Amino acid sequence: MAGNLRRLFVGDEPLIPSREPGLKDSDGTLKELDRFIAENREGVYLLLRHFLATERPFLLQSDLQDGFQRFCEETDPGMAGTPMGQVVGIAQEAVLEAPWLALSIRPSIASWSYLRFHAEMVEVEEITASEFLQLKERQVNQVDPQDDWTLEIDLGPFSREFPKLQEARSIGRGVEFLNRRLSSQLFQDLNRGDEGLLDFLRVHHYQDRPLMVNSRVGSVSHLRWALRRAEELLSRSDQGAGWDQVGHALQDLGFEPGWGRDVARMRDTLHLLSDILEAPEPQTLERFLGRIPMIFSLAVVSPHGFFGQSNVLGKPDTGGQVVYILDQVRALEREMRQRIQEQGLDIEPQIRVLTRMIPEAEGTTCDQPKEHILHTENAYILRVPFRNARGEVLPHWISRFEVWPYLERFTVEAEKELLADLGHRPDLVIGNYSDGNLVATLLAERLQVTQCNIAHALEKTKYLHSDLYWRDNEEHYHFSAQFTADLISMNAADFIITSTYQEIAGNQESLGQYESYEAFTMPGLYRVVHGVDIYDPKFNIVSPGADSEVYFPHTDEEHRLFGLQGEFEDLVYGGEHDDSRGIFRDPHKPLLFTMARLDRIKNITGLVEWFGASERLRKASNLLVIGGHTDLEASTDWEERAQITRMHELFDRYGLEGEVRWVGRHLDKNLAGELYRFVADRRGAFVQPALFEAFGLTVIEAMISGLPTFATSYGGPLEIIRDGVSGFHIDPNHGEESAERMAAFFERCADDPEYWGQISRGAVERVRRRYTWELYAERMMTLSRIYGFWKYVTNLERDETRRYLEMLYGLQFRPLARAIEEEHGSE
Repeated sequence: MAGNLRRLFVGDEPLIPSREPGLKDSDGTLKELDRFIAENREGVYLLLRHFLATERPFLLQSDLQDGFQRFCEETDPGMAGTPMGQVVGIAQEAVLEAPWLALSIRPSIASWSYLRFHAEMVEVEEITASEFLQLKERQVNQVDPQDDWTLEIDLGPFSREFPKLQEARSIGRGVEFLNRRLSSQLFQDLNRGDEGLLDFLRVHHYQDRPLMVNSRVGSVSHLRWALRRAEELLSRSDQGAGWDQVGHALQDLGFEPGWGRDVARMRDTLHLLSDILEAPEPQTLERFLGRIPMIFSLAVVSPHGFFGQSNVLGKPDTGGQVVYILDQVRALEREMRQRIQEQGLDIEPQIRVLTRMIPEAEGTTCDQPKEHILHTENAYILRVPFRNARGEVLPHWISRFEVWPYLERFTVEAEKELLADLGHRPDLVIGNYSDGNLVATLLAERLQVTQCNIAHALEKTKYLHSDLYWRDNEEHYHFSAQFTADLISMNAADFIITSTYQEIAGNQESLGQYESYEAFTMPGLYRVVHGVDIYDPKFNIVSPGADSEVYFPHTDEEHRLFGLQGEFEDLVYGGEHDDSRGIFRDPHKPLLFTMARLDRIKNITGLVEWFGASERLRKASNLLVIGGHTDLEASTDWEERAQITRMHELFDRYGLEGEVRWVGRHLDKNLAGELYRFVADRRGAFVQPALFEAFGLTVIEAMISGLPTFATSYGGPLEIIRDGVSGFHIDPNHGEESAERMAAFFERCADDPEYWGQISRGAVERVRRRYTWELYAERMMTLSRIYGFWKYVTNLERDETRRYLEMLYGLQFRPLARAIEEEHGSE
């Protein structure tokens, strides 16, 4: 219905044509709304009264649209399609404070305005983000009327002169914009641009060994001369010769190793530099920067959870992020080695994953200080313990929501261990999730290196009103510290990697994860009127992949692990085990398969309830659930325990023993990969029913295995799957409709067996074309070089912003983190 309402409300022209925030009188929009209200006072009065009669402090987008639909049906059908209807149609939220009703308006992606209506006077006025947030604060009774001052955070002024994207379709393509915009500006002043590039080439060394150019090249004019002489020399040389044969002559001209593994590649790289000096083009600059040997070592930061290579998946706070990072590291090492070798250097890349050491390791390797990462040459996990204020090591796992007091001490100790292990500082620090991104911010600042952030999943959009009612959630979630840490690390990062466009900017109907940090309030703590600008060119979309050695189509029999078939027969169709519940009454029905942690957001219990309530789906399929624990006492995570209890209740309520099999087991990657194929052999389907999923690694794992996949329409899967072609979208908020869609699929496959194969092939093709670790690693290495260059030759350092963030860290984050530690008695 929401989509129909939007088409009904929004006319041919956008309500606000500019990305600039605020309704402009010059656009005529506010005047048009004023004119409509003046001519239709009674209808507008009744509409405002209709909303205020709910006596609720807040109305969400769906509440507004449903309420408007009812008003049109019951009171005034003519209101649809009017300027007032347009405004309601693009409103994200309403704040009700009789006689006032205020709306936050999002006419297009990342474009916001705020309107306040007076129901009795039947008038409208535009208000600022700050005024709108103050209205919200009053509704949660967190404002002392005697002292209503609140710290207001505004990072907007620091980037007023900074180049920004202007079109929503360009969001997430920041490096392309930077290269076009900054190369044009920089090289307009030829001396400044050329000198900047030469200076950048001069700084590259490896362990005191110069690379690219040496001190003989004293000026740009000398560099041009040297390039011409080098071309004359190399054009007469054997094109397959290496540096050992031509290097001495090139060094006399001012060049050092790093131009290529053989003469042919050296010439090509030198030509790229000549072309840039002659007439710089963004594509040429990107190709050249991508070849500069400047990334030899990485630090990847992921403190929380059980970070290891075996027996960890399914433990609290331990899931897709661990899989992502291990696959990422393997891909990055391969890409780094290939690039280094192509440039003619004999240097081994080094990668270190910094995570927490947990002495009470629960059968994992998380108590080991150093662990080699399998299928790599020089990548290791370095573990550093969390220490309390007295310097004592915390022996046990703690929730990702409670790590904040320990991160600063962790950073200091991790830095020492990292430098001792590598022997030098890393060239790039990559943070993961909120805690890892904060540590990456601190490390990058201390080491003066480039910083990349990867959020994976921002908690702020997962929990409704998590910012507004932060005090109510503080005991378990400590969102005050986490959102403050997010705000700091997002603005400090040199560049940010996201898996999808949705992660940054959402879509026309709903806001993105990062967009939610633009303006928000935590009453009694602070108010953010300009936190993160998603038009900033630091944002780049680089989608991960699935490990092709483990996840591949079920038709690829040569690489299958058929020896596991007996184990899977018992796992899926066997009798009761200590870690399972349910035995399929009719094993011939196709399998509807899901696999995830048992937490609220993953919504596995929601799926079981949809299945239990749908006679049609129960008739068409059996449901296989792999995840969590079946024994309540086996879990120490309070959120998982709540889901376990609910799962057993659903089994009892719907009588699911013969149609649902729940296995509380955590499978390693090889088992998981073959299980996808086992289900595909039986013409089953995979379902990922999360309330929100930032990306969805299990979605692409299932798809590349050839499993038709149903996945949430909230988050990354909306982009991964082409609905009806390579899989299907389902709305987790409408379980009955989702169950009907899955049942219809199985029924159609029963009538038309080729349909299953059609969707299966579409899924495999989609992943192969768009989601591979090879593409990911290539892009990540290119981005790191380009941002490193622009950071060096321009003011991408954003020194003023960093000072502001240091103050925010010291005066806001540290006291919040300290309060958590005091609350827990320093553990």
